[in-house]
Amino acid sequence: MKSSLFSGFYKLTPEERLKEVVEFSGLSEEDVAVLRTPSVLGIDVADRMVENAISTLSIPFGVGMNFLINGKDYIIPMATEEPSVIAAASNMARICRKKGGFFTSNTGPTMIAQIQIVGVQDVYATRLKIFEAREALIAIANEQDPFLISLGGGMKDLEVRIIDSQIGPMVIVHIIVDTKDAMGANTVNTMAEALAPKIESLTGGKVYLRILSNLADKRLVRVRTVADKEAIGGEHVVDGIVSAYAFAAADPYRAATHNKGIMNGISAVVLATGNDTRAVESGAHAYAARNGVYTSLTHWEKTAEGDLAGSIEIPMAVGLVGGATKVHPTAKIAVKMLGVQSAVELGEIIAAAGLSQNLAALRALATEGIQRGHMSLHSRNIAVMAGAPPELVDAVVKQMIAEGKVRMDRAKEIIETLTNQKR
Repeated sequence: MKSSLFSGFYKLTPEERLKEVVEFSGLSEEDVAVLRTPSVLGIDVADRMVENAISTLSIPFGVGMNFLINGKDYIIPMATEEPSVIAAASNMARICRKKGGFFTSNTGPTMIAQIQIVGVQDVYATRLKIFEAREALIAIANEQDPFLISLGGGMKDLEVRIIDSQIGPMVIVHIIVDTKDAMGANTVNTMAEALAPKIESLTGGKVYLRILSNLADKRLVRVRTVADKEAIGGEHVVDGIVSAYAFAAADPYRAATHNKGIMNGISAVVLATGNDTRAVESGAHAYAARNGVYTSLTHWEKTAEGDLAGSIEIPMAVGLVGGATKVHPTAKIAVKMLGVQSAVELGEIIAAAGLSQNLAALRALATEGIQRGHMSLHSRNIAVMAGAPPELVDAVVKQMIAEGKVRMDRAKEIIETLTNQKR
């Protein structure tokens, strides 16, 4: 399978899907063996990853299909327990292909660490003293990671802010670090620790916190797409989506749910690739509120031709080296499936998944309502939880959907009826 465009992928069995992914991604027999093995993360590996480990938790691992990003086909690994996420993102990716798919840009893999200085009286003069020591501070920071420097990374610059607080003014130094293909938390934290004594000596103040910021607003990825008006359902659907977006842009109560839908797609890829979902999520939500009001992470607008143009700009602190990305067996295969060459490319793919997922949710809201598609998939979970044996699951699901009653009590009643009919 040379293209990620695939009709009826969901109709295949899990084994048939795996075969198609292997043909597309070139996975090895060893990779396939890992993917076929439940709970592949052994307790011995888990014990090295976290403290007090007693077991592991499996999450469904699927693939987003149909993605065309910068002219290149991708099958995107997604780990999530929520029904409809993968199907919805894949469906919108297929629709967006008609106008060229997704197009990306980025600001590079730049992370920030903050150094907090308190007890300084002349904060404005102190701010300039720190700027005067810029070259010396960069040299100290870069001594901490010669390998990163050899790759062209390292601390590149600094910023100095003065903020008011309930305990008085603080001087906050931001060190700006190119972390290359690492997420970079350990690197920037180590640099900030090393700079603390020099900054205390320079300013006469006391350094307390020295730690990265997850508001990685210097590590942005940007993705845009266009959905053909006819493929999306007509110009009235375009208008409905723009209206739904406008609601989210104006109201933080709506924006919270709107952005959660975006993160359904983003967090699924972040988790699948062994990256830090909490770091990405906190950065995204903080960025959504950067102007003092929490708002939408995406923008949707109508083009002159009546099509739907969508875009997202979002911090994306993910890496290809270090952490679970290089330890978790399935995460390593997820990265291999993508064939990415850099952490920035990975971030762009993740943001495209989020934009596609957002489009799916908005289209559902603007047409049939969010529940129809979501509940049709959720109904399988309800049927299983109600005790339906494998041979009755489809029949229970079909009847609940037909009745519009996707509930545990109704599932149990249908199971009982169908079971009695078989006797």
